[in-house]
Amino acid sequence: MWKYRLAAVGALILGALLLWFAVSTNAAGSRYAVKLGLDLAGGTELTYKADTSNITTDKQGALESLRDVIDRRVNLFGVAEPLVQLEHSSVVASAQEDRLLVELPGVTDVKAAVDAIGKTPVLEFKLQKSGSTDYAPTGLTGQYLKSAELQFANGSQSALAAPTVVLHFTDDGAKLFEKITAANVGNVLGIFLDGQPISTPVIQEAIPSGNATISGQFTPQEARDLVQNLNFGALPVPIQLESSNTVGATLGGSAFHAGLAAGAFGFLLVAVFMVLWYRLSGLIASVALVIYMLINIALIKFIPITLTASGIAGFIISIGMAVDANVLIFERIKEELRAGKHTREAIHIGFARAWPAIRDGHLTMLISAVILFWLGTSIVQGFALVFGLGIIASLFSAVSMSRVFLLAILPEHGQGLWRKLMSSGFHLN
Repeated sequence: MWKYRLAAVGALILGALLLWFAVSTNAAGSRYAVKLGLDLAGGTELTYKADTSNITTDKQGALESLRDVIDRRVNLFGVAEPLVQLEHSSVVASAQEDRLLVELPGVTDVKAAVDAIGKTPVLEFKLQKSGSTDYAPTGLTGQYLKSAELQFANGSQSALAAPTVVLHFTDDGAKLFEKITAANVGNVLGIFLDGQPISTPVIQEAIPSGNATISGQFTPQEARDLVQNLNFGALPVPIQLESSNTVGATLGGSAFHAGLAAGAFGFLLVAVFMVLWYRLSGLIASVALVIYMLINIALIKFIPITLTASGIAGFIISIGMAVDANVLIFERIKEELRAGKHTREAIHIGFARAWPAIRDGHLTMLISAVILFWLGTSIVQGFALVFGLGIIASLFSAVSMSRVFLLAILPEHGQGLWRKLMSSGFHLN
């Protein structure tokens, strides 16, 4: 008895903490403020087709490098919370394509965005002489770089060994590199990708072989990232603008508030229905449903998930799934009560007998969410992700919290009133 009451108090404290977290992190600039998609916040969406036909090895690495370059360029464009992501055609699509999706919240000048993003990335080597803060062009660019590779000290592949980056220049590049290094020993030869420094090694000696080694305080991941940028900065993936879409801030704001209103109205109707139909059990289910919603909101903020109109739809539908689980449980409990079972016994049996149906229903919905996320576009993925998280959270709220609350308020003796409150109301037969 007391363990259920303690658990119920813990659930209420959890709900209070989640409410505090949801409210206190709404301020603009907060790390956990809800991030809104373009359809809610307004802005510009650009979709590029990436031409990987000339990439024979490490196609995924080339695409990731392209994404990093565009992400760096978008940040220079001064956009708040930009989103740059890769999209691949689904396995069932007739033609396999790789696309780059760029979302720019608050930007409505499509031409300026395209001009800033659509340029081909440039890899350059620039010289910084001692006592100077500026970098001077050397004429050595990515066209002279044959390849770059990651090596570890003494040939070891251990994460504890010091990683180094080895550059291999073409014949013309080797001659130019030898000339630069011979005349500038002790100076910095910075490597710039798209105008931004990605490494600033110091020239230690003249290098005539065309093979140079960059060493330093690299972590293995930092060294891998540098190799990737060098390889695919020298051989960038061409991109072509396929489509652009602009959403005004007024339209986005209207969609956001309409989604919130729909969610609040839907929850209110569900709560009223549950209380009218199941009386005490319905009231408890409504309390558990509030905690369920707070769990979902906290997950959306903490992960974080960029919330779109389709994501709000997924959230609202998942509320229905959570209520559906409670309906199955309470109908089972009412059946046991009508069969003459003791109230506490009826609750235990009702939850036990409803569990297989709840489990199977939620599992099928979760499978559907995974398939939608795997095969869908970004809009569908937003729906699937929020819906999937809601399904998982509803299992906890319906099966665990509703049971804890019911058993916590049920007295050891004198259960006649409670039995009447739980079995009264409308029923299905």
